[in-house]
Amino acid sequence: MELFDVYSLFDVTPKRAKGCKVWDSEGNEYLDLYGGHAVISVGHSHPKYVQAIKDQVEKIGFYSNSVQNPLQQSLAHKLGEVCGYPDYSLFLDNSGAESNENALKLASFHTGKDRVLAFRKSFHGRTSGAVAVTDNPGIVSPYNACHKVTFADLGDAAAVENALRSGDYAAVIIEGIQGCGGINIPSEEFMQELRSLCSKYGVCLILDEVQSGYGRTGKFFAHQWYGIKADIITMGKGIANGFPCGGVLISPEIAPKKGMLGTTFGGNHLAMAAANAVIDIINEENMVQNALEVGEYLKNSIPASPRIKEVRGKGLMIGIEFNEPVAEIRKKLLFEKHIFTGVSGQYMVRLLAPLCLTKADVDVFIKSLKEIL
Repeated sequence: MELFDVYSLFDVTPKRAKGCKVWDSEGNEYLDLYGGHAVISVGHSHPKYVQAIKDQVEKIGFYSNSVQNPLQQSLAHKLGEVCGYPDYSLFLDNSGAESNENALKLASFHTGKDRVLAFRKSFHGRTSGAVAVTDNPGIVSPYNACHKVTFADLGDAAAVENALRSGDYAAVIIEGIQGCGGINIPSEEFMQELRSLCSKYGVCLILDEVQSGYGRTGKFFAHQWYGIKADIITMGKGIANGFPCGGVLISPEIAPKKGMLGTTFGGNHLAMAAANAVIDIINEENMVQNALEVGEYLKNSIPASPRIKEVRGKGLMIGIEFNEPVAEIRKKLLFEKHIFTGVSGQYMVRLLAPLCLTKADVDVFIKSLKEIL
């Protein structure tokens, strides 16, 4: 049997990692400025994280959600305190896409409506509902396309209101900062207007913080830069530093019913050991503040060049938009300078480094980028 060939792979085989460093099967050391799609939050193989998983698997690795699991309540309490939503409820699942799927379902249950408004250049995942609200026709199958979704331009409050006044909408879903679409940051004015419109028309505001959350932007959630609160917040990626896990924060106005949501693996003992360790490390090592400070240092250090059009982002969620395709630049960074980066489209190098990145790490990247340019 062969693998189903859907990924374009670089000829690099990581074998071990520590902090912001990765070593391949040939012994080469790499600086990781991508964290495996923003998944590595507190750094590779953090000793407290590793120990938590080891200790847990020696006790019990898994049992279903038909029994008590105090690790779930522990995470809910810690998360509520650190993220500023202590009165919300937590539902645990396995990934960001699943979190968005559950959020859309909850909004539909709560409102009795079935249409969703999303935004152009959005990305919310690859499961059926999540991919339907993703603005990428190339990954939407005819089955996914049957969902009732309207797309508006990011920042166009008039278009949002024109849609919502029909009364058909269960939810508006938006990323705190658009990631795959190009590190597009909505304005504070637009986000506040969006919050007002959702309240006015009885529509749930879903904030997709799968990529932009968990401290990445210098606040726990990116939407907190705009001074608003969401009805539902979705999480994934950095929540457990590489162990599959996701979660949904749910307003107290949305009432739970037995059987409304469910999952086999969500909130399992190993995932909870990992996720609790991540929250502890973020708090103890002040990683949200580090993301803000080191991210600003990184942005301000990127050299002026006629090849670079714009640098944008918050914290350690940064896009460097070029005036040319970046495929060769990214390959040189990887194979000549041994630095992992990501992309968004053809023209942007996307950086999503672990939150433990240091200014010394930034200096290595800047020196390498200058040499390539």
